[in-house]
Amino acid sequence: MYNKVETDMNFVGREKKIEEFWKKEDIFQKSVDTRSKGEMYMFYDGPPTANGKPHIGHVLTRAIKDMIPRYRTMKGYTVPRKAGWDTHGLPVELEVEKMLGLDGKEQIEEYGMEPFIKKCKESVWKYKGMWEDFSGTVGFWADMEHPYITYDDNFIESEWWALNEIWKKGLLYKGFKVVPYCPRCGTPLSSHEVAQGYKTLKERSAIVRFKVKDEDAYFLAWTTTPWTLPSNIGLCVNPDEKYIKVKAVDGNVYYLAQALADNVLGTLLSKDEQDKQAYEVLESFVGTDLEYKEYEPLYQCAADETAKQHKKAFFIYCDNYVTMTDGTGIVHIAPAFGEDDARVGRKYDAPLVQMVDSQGRLKPETPFAGMRCKPTQKEMDEGAVSADPEVLKDLDKRGLLFGAPKMEHDYPHCWRCGTPLLYYARSSWFIKVTEVKEDLIRNNKEINWVPESIGKGRFGDWLENIQDWGISRDRYWGTPLNIWECDDCGHQLSVGSRKELAELSGDPSAETTELHRPYIDKFEITCPKCGKKMHRVKEVIDCWFDSGAMPFAQLHYPFENKELFEKQFPAEFISEAVDQTRGWFYSLHAEATLLFNKPAFKNVIVLGLVQDENGQKMSKSKGNAVDPFDALEKYGADAIRWYFYTNSAPWLPSRFSGDAVMEGQRKFLGTLWNTYAFFVLYANIDGFDSANYKLELDKLTVMDKWLLSKLNSCVKAVDENLNNYRIPEAGKALDNFVDEMSNWYVRRSRERFWAKGMEQDKISAYMTLYTALVTVAKAAAPMVPFMTEEIYQNLVRKSFADAPESIHLCDFPAVDESLIDTKLEKDMEEVLDIVVLGRAARNAANIKNRQPIGQMYVKAEQTVGEFYTDIIREELNVKNVAFTDDVRDFTSYTFKPQLKTLGPKYGKNIGAIKAYLEKLDGNATMDELNNNGSIKFNVNDVDVELVKEDLLIEMAQKEGFVSQENWGITVVLDTNLSEELINEGFVLEVISKVQTMRKDSGFEVMDHIKVSLNGNDKLAEIVKANEQSISTKVLANEVVYGSDVANAKEWDINGEKVKIGVEKV
Repeated sequence: MYNKVETDMNFVGREKKIEEFWKKEDIFQKSVDTRSKGEMYMFYDGPPTANGKPHIGHVLTRAIKDMIPRYRTMKGYTVPRKAGWDTHGLPVELEVEKMLGLDGKEQIEEYGMEPFIKKCKESVWKYKGMWEDFSGTVGFWADMEHPYITYDDNFIESEWWALNEIWKKGLLYKGFKVVPYCPRCGTPLSSHEVAQGYKTLKERSAIVRFKVKDEDAYFLAWTTTPWTLPSNIGLCVNPDEKYIKVKAVDGNVYYLAQALADNVLGTLLSKDEQDKQAYEVLESFVGTDLEYKEYEPLYQCAADETAKQHKKAFFIYCDNYVTMTDGTGIVHIAPAFGEDDARVGRKYDAPLVQMVDSQGRLKPETPFAGMRCKPTQKEMDEGAVSADPEVLKDLDKRGLLFGAPKMEHDYPHCWRCGTPLLYYARSSWFIKVTEVKEDLIRNNKEINWVPESIGKGRFGDWLENIQDWGISRDRYWGTPLNIWECDDCGHQLSVGSRKELAELSGDPSAETTELHRPYIDKFEITCPKCGKKMHRVKEVIDCWFDSGAMPFAQLHYPFENKELFEKQFPAEFISEAVDQTRGWFYSLHAEATLLFNKPAFKNVIVLGLVQDENGQKMSKSKGNAVDPFDALEKYGADAIRWYFYTNSAPWLPSRFSGDAVMEGQRKFLGTLWNTYAFFVLYANIDGFDSANYKLELDKLTVMDKWLLSKLNSCVKAVDENLNNYRIPEAGKALDNFVDEMSNWYVRRSRERFWAKGMEQDKISAYMTLYTALVTVAKAAAPMVPFMTEEIYQNLVRKSFADAPESIHLCDFPAVDESLIDTKLEKDMEEVLDIVVLGRAARNAANIKNRQPIGQMYVKAEQTVGEFYTDIIREELNVKNVAFTDDVRDFTSYTFKPQLKTLGPKYGKNIGAIKAYLEKLDGNATMDELNNNGSIKFNVNDVDVELVKEDLLIEMAQKEGFVSQENWGITVVLDTNLSEELINEGFVLEVISKVQTMRKDSGFEVMDHIKVSLNGNDKLAEIVKANEQSISTKVLANEVVYGSDVANAKEWDINGEKVKIGVEKV
């Protein structure tokens, strides 16, 4: 006997029991161990940070990252799945600052670096237990007992080796550059970090009057960052563009680009003056004519700093980066605050004037001392003053502000603390990835990106425009940069291991000291150049380098596990969200190219972001964030996994909707579960045990053979799609099969299961359905691991003690090509199409399916045999089905002009065309269209030729008939009903109502009943005439008339009211 199957939808409770079973029996580890001799299929798990809670997007990533390894394991591969934790960096530091009530680097250093580092190390495990519970609930299998941890000393030592290799290649260098810089965190960021933090801002730009030296005129220059104006040392024009000197209506003389003059100077005119000329052209130039033309300094502080540096400034530069799309065609130059500014400044040997300190405040020597360049709202609330409006006020007061147009633009913010970034000149460490750009591009072409467009587009474009990787961070909690620098001569050394540090420093404790600040900073090295002391530079490295190092650092390569690393690199598969194209995907790819000149991964599924049901980004502040634990508790892991697999392509944004999850649960999981429950119910009634029988192919019915053919076609499709990372397609194949198994095979075969005894036909039905259920469970196991385990344990383990302990220890089902019969599938597909059209025709005629119909006509490309015709008759409840080549006697067509296409072409003749079409013979016209591709005629002496796309075509019904057409098939129902047919319809309705009442009363399938009818003599006569047939179908021992039995209920049956009662006997 199989365990009884509850038909409630309490999937969550059952999933918890399955999770307990997996843990108790250590099924995950067994799944790895049993495949230990298989071919290697390496999966890299992108490390989350355990000091943040999981969100709903992590259900998607874990669902995908679990499913593919499960599938590959069932295919016989060895699939190591080592979990990892990303433990360094700003996210952790900011969490600890918040916890300790600190704000910024100054307060951290007052608190003490060593205790701060200890708090960071504790903080990273804040939500470790939550993450582990979450992963177990989702069904994400990974080795969490032996994870890689990026703060581990062995991990860091491997990174030192990598950095040392990059150093030896001359690709790690210190440079003074304009870098993206967070004034709140006090550290530069890499370009791929910047790419993750853009926000749209509405701000005021400035068009400034710069007084031309020795001339009563102004250069009109534009800037989007007014706070940089106290650092201005130059103006830049495009050397090849046209510029003009004009006398404007405000009485001033201006220099600006000719192409932008109307836009800029037109603002001087009032609404009533728009027809007037805003300026008079005095002279014309090209940009190079203005080069070196001088102007008066905007602020004295910049002039003073320029004098200190003994440099020349405050004149016109030329460079092609100046565009004519907006502004004035003249831009202000402050080399300390922009990459283009710095490049142009170097070209002209300009001074570096930096009137902003490292905390983002204007320096004391400016008129705006202490004001912030880009304050956050929090800083403003705490009393900070924004420099931009004050600079604009000052310029306006001095008569130097021409305008301050509003603008909306995307501005980079710190990806962790949210502070607006500054582009700020400073000394930083870089990896020269531009040197290996061609290798990066070539290696990318070897990767199978799903979708391909991400690899060629978003990621490929990123590589084409790659910038050197700003690797250093002026922070505390991170992998220390492995460079020692001489205090005296500046000589630098790269240290590649703890052993090397011990040898160079002469201190053996270096081999055991923790590789973090401040511990590592105490080691001194004697400079080989001058004999003075060398100290480690203060920076730590970008935590993205940590995550990119995981392929080798998790194995402490090259100090250990060289052979294992070579087996496991590159990965066969990774998957993360689309934002990782400039995060983990990039750091993996860059480091693999720099160190090994090969891709780090072969296949990657890029995942779209999970949005709310309205397509909006989820956030706590909006109140639309979905708690993943609540969702898992409400819907269950299988249902949410299935939703993410099948709702849309993985790389598209997902609109997470509870209704959509429930629909998938009902349609696929519910259908599979109910089919399984149906099998168990009747197998237990009959005492059927699959262990006592075998599937005898020569004794199968056509329906059995069809189901086994569809089953193997399904398994083949699932296997091929998962093998090629096509997840929705695999889900669709499973969904279609389960639907056809339940709603076609089981429904068509129910009477075989209800038959008495255990004849061969019944055995074949049981064994066919059993085979289908077990096989489809195995094929679906990687996607919905909990339900399929439940089915397997009951159907297989109950009967076969020597079967694998879990469905996840089984092989993926093998396809039996000999059972695939494409003709059989095609014939049955045509039958299904005919049935669908027949039901649609019934609906159109408002005739219930329980009302028999006398005659049906079918026009199709091919006829089917008597077996299939019988199915059509039974499914559509028609007495006779006739295939015909011509349905003209029952249908015709009407035609109307498609105004969208014909209106512009035939104009005033449309009315005449419409009238002509109304008079046409429908069938003859349709023949002409099908045969010739068009119809031709003349109206109002105009030749007209119309194709199908020019027409609105509708099938017209002839009286007494109803038809439907699709897929090259036309179905016609004769809706003329005889009294005999109508009475038979009443009988079927009565049977249906009694069966409904049996179910509502909670009777068991084999319970016998007594039926009563009361209140309708007409129905009583019809039932009496068919009593034996009705009784057999509803298991009624007795039917009584004119009196009620218990729980009688009034029904309206085709307009006839009657009271029906049922009671168990």
